[in-house]
Amino acid sequence: MPAVTLAPDGSVHIAVKAVPGASRDQVSGLLGDRLKIRVSAPPEGGKANEAIETLLADRLGVRRRDVRVIHGHSSQEKTLSVSGISPALAAERLGIDR
Repeated sequence: MPAVTLAPDGSVHIAVKAVPGASRDQVSGLLGDRLKIRVSAPPEGGKANEAIETLLADRLGVRRRDVRVIHGHSSQEKTLSVSGISPALAAERLGIDR
């Protein structure tokens, strides 16, 4: 499965490999079929998930409320749902090939 896909509901799903507790927040590119995202927030109390959602919203140019973790809340392998953007534009803004 590619890192960026179109969901049946019209949203974009992004498969992510999360690395919490990093020195800085950044999108590190593809790691297999997932987008590797490093965040400085710790993996406790949902802080890393919130940081990932905020980082992706900023990078994709969508509202923060349009990005949410839908699978893998307590795992490093997550799926995020993004509204208001096409898969092609999301892949372009993330610098990855679909």
